[in-house]
Amino acid sequence: MRRALLAVIAGGALLTGAACDSDAKADPEAAAATRTAPTAATTTSAAPDYSTSTKLVCDKLQTLYSVELRAFGSAMGKMVTYKENKQAADAEKAETTAAGQLKAAATKIRKETSSAEDPDFQAAGKVSASKLESSATDRRYFDRVKTLADLNKTVQAQFNEWLTPVAGYCG
Repeated sequence: MRRALLAVIAGGALLTGAACDSDAKADPEAAAATRTAPTAATTTSAAPDYSTSTKLVCDKLQTLYSVELRAFGSAMGKMVTYKENKQAADAEKAETTAAGQLKAAATKIRKETSSAEDPDFQAAGKVSASKLESSATDRRYFDRVKTLADLNKTVQAQFNEWLTPVAGYCG
């Protein structure tokens, strides 16, 4: 999108410069000033290109899905199984493990996005990490999940809530 915008601006500057060339015979100094003014304006207003940095950070975050969040899902499955079998102590251990995986995911997001060049991506990483840490600490989500049906109904929405800020950059 940024590149398209820059192309439109550059194209507009070129058309303006070309239009001024037809007036060049009448007033060469005015035509030269007109051609350089739009070019200078587009150079100073162009947004930085963070795409390379963003891609690197997103590539590093891909392991989040295959390691921390997979381990979280496994611990949640165990927790539900223990709850359904009325094994409260084991369910509590599995819940603690799942909370630890959320904290690990938050740490990874915070660490990786802090190296992003885009300050908005850094801020999004902080938001996602805070959401994960909050859920790991207050554990209301865990209390709502008592059966596999509960887990299946809520897990996608919960992942969306936690990861949407960061996913907007890695989509």
